[in-house]
Amino acid sequence: MADLRTKYLGLELKNPVILGASNLVTNTDNIKRAEDAGAAAVVYKSLFEEQIQLEAAQLDDELEEYNERHAEMVKLFPTIQHAGPEGHLEELRKVKESVGIPVIASLNAIFKETWVEYARMIEQTGVDALELNFFYVPRDAETDGESINNQQIEIVKEVMKNVKLPVSVKLSPFYANALNIVSRFDHLGVQGFVLFNRLFQPDIDVNKEAHYTPLNASNQEDNKLPLRFAGLLYGSVKGSICSNTGIHTGEDVIRMILAGADCVQVVSTVYKNKIEYISTILEDIREWMKAKNYAKLDDFRGKLSNKNINDPFVYKRAQYIDLLLKSDQIFKRYPAV
Repeated sequence: MADLRTKYLGLELKNPVILGASNLVTNTDNIKRAEDAGAAAVVYKSLFEEQIQLEAAQLDDELEEYNERHAEMVKLFPTIQHAGPEGHLEELRKVKESVGIPVIASLNAIFKETWVEYARMIEQTGVDALELNFFYVPRDAETDGESINNQQIEIVKEVMKNVKLPVSVKLSPFYANALNIVSRFDHLGVQGFVLFNRLFQPDIDVNKEAHYTPLNASNQEDNKLPLRFAGLLYGSVKGSICSNTGIHTGEDVIRMILAGADCVQVVSTVYKNKIEYISTILEDIREWMKAKNYAKLDDFRGKLSNKNINDPFVYKRAQYIDLLLKSDQIFKRYPAV
């Protein structure tokens, strides 16, 4: 049987398929089902500092709503404080205790001090690794890209000083030069790179003339960007490469490994096809490897990376140059145009 073992963040994984962070993993039964289906690891849903702050503010508003309604009454409720991250951390402990596969915590904070504080608290839960969930939504025109990069570099430095857990960074695709920021993180000793964050994008209902939150599931076309960067990074960084976004089938996983990824994270395909579909993904990989006479993943990992192909423009070309030069072929393929 094909050997699907791989390494990620220094962890030995039984295969390259990780169940990514989502609401699915907040249910312990779901995580156990994923483990039974063959998932090699699970990333627990992110601890968001922003969410904790909003919940704390909402609690304060609710507790003070009826204060001072009468001259004799100053406060209706006793002083109560929001529990902060404790509820999330307790669930994280339960997950770690309930499964045998590695559990990776995910963190997104606002202030550098909170990144460090929460990272320390997460380490105490016994998880196997920590994923720093980095993204930045521009709010003004004055903040330049370099200052954002430097801020994230400083956060990584401080977190790695204060925890012994293996640390990965989950990156947005919107850096001016994603290869540069990955290289800088790599030099700091970051042990893994998740390519890429799938960010919430607002939408508008034109009939109601109102904003709404659309389902943010990926489709297979979305995996072209992580494939490109896995291919560009293979052989140039010490850290592990984990492809994320648009990975729905065993063939998608194979493509990522051919490009140079060590593993992948899947979410949308699990929502669409049920958790047990992970076993189908793994079986498809085994069948392909058997047909190709590959005994292990390293036999073909990075085979089609930028480092190992003869055409240097495959990963670096950004326009359909060949089609533009041979426009007659477009009309042959699409005669109705």
